[in-house]
Amino acid sequence: MKLAEDFLIETERIAIRHFKPSDAADLFEYLSLPEIYRFEPGEPISMDEARDLVADRAEGSNFLAVVLKESGKLIGHLYFEQREPPECRTWELGYIFNPKFQRKGYGSEAAGALVDYAFATLNPHRIMARCNQDNPASWKLLEKIGFIREGDFKQFTFFHTDEKGQPIWVDAFEYARLEKVDQ
Repeated sequence: MKLAEDFLIETERIAIRHFKPSDAADLFEYLSLPEIYRFEPGEPISMDEARDLVADRAEGSNFLAVVLKESGKLIGHLYFEQREPPECRTWELGYIFNPKFQRKGYGSEAAGALVDYAFATLNPHRIMARCNQDNPASWKLLEKIGFIREGDFKQFTFFHTDEKGQPIWVDAFEYARLEKVDQ
């Protein structure tokens, strides 16, 4: 499902919108940092890669920019995509924020606003998210916005390899929030 071209969610401090080409420098500011990839796939990007990434994200609707309302500065992004098959009405949520703006409530404010918007307008049955078990900031964010831990997966995936090229397996939690249905 593609979000409207003029898609916008606003809270007291932030706005959630589609990416714009002018977001490249702000995206580079945090996706160029090695520490961003501790719990995420990938590796630090160049400014040229940031420009390409912003252009790709501006064309799609699975990645949304989180910007400060006061300045328009991009401080992070959300991932939100409907999973297959669509008749199950399940969406997946993800997020990455610039370390300069972490631990200030922006992540839970943004993720919570997007989840509330989705339940009000997109008719999901379930919104789920996975996070590394060694990342308490991530799973505490999910709990703060009403998600319940549903699963504990051992050696679920890997994003990096060791010096011998062997996978470094990570354990994951799965969280979800369900639509409110009459009992």
